[in-house]
Amino acid sequence: MCEPSVPYPAPDTSSATGPAAPLRRAPFADLDARTLYELIRLRIDVFVVEQACPYPELDGRDVEPATEHLWVPGPGGPASYLRLLRDDDGAVRIGRVCTRRDARHLGLASSLVRDVLARNGGLRIVLAAQSYLVPFYYRHGFHRTGEDFLEDGIPHVPMAREPDAPWR
Repeated sequence: MCEPSVPYPAPDTSSATGPAAPLRRAPFADLDARTLYELIRLRIDVFVVEQACPYPELDGRDVEPATEHLWVPGPGGPASYLRLLRDDDGAVRIGRVCTRRDARHLGLASSLVRDVLARNGGLRIVLAAQSYLVPFYYRHGFHRTGEDFLEDGIPHVPMAREPDAPWR
């Protein structure tokens, strides 16, 4: 459960091998109603409201048994979030990465991505990055795997990180 009394972590000054921010992980079945509400609200606030992109946020993948929800708690609810999926081909898929506007530039999303990489480094990890975030993912060892495409009117780039790829 999110703990509103937890302050934001200090800016991330850790190495690329581990997270600095305290984080929480849970499958859907372990999320209480309030935490689920706060996570979905954060996603809607960022993707639907802030980016002015109406799209079907509830896509059915949140409830899959292999889906994992990761977030950094902060005052007033989750400060940063990431959804981890398992694709049919065995790849791990990072998605729905978002950070509350008032918690950006503190390294929170990097902490979440580094946690995923530390626990899944032996697997292929894929994602569809919003185009302006390609340098962010490049720093975490991801590379472009295809042509740019539009998803819900927003430019995206398919990216992957191969098993045990080096950090950049």
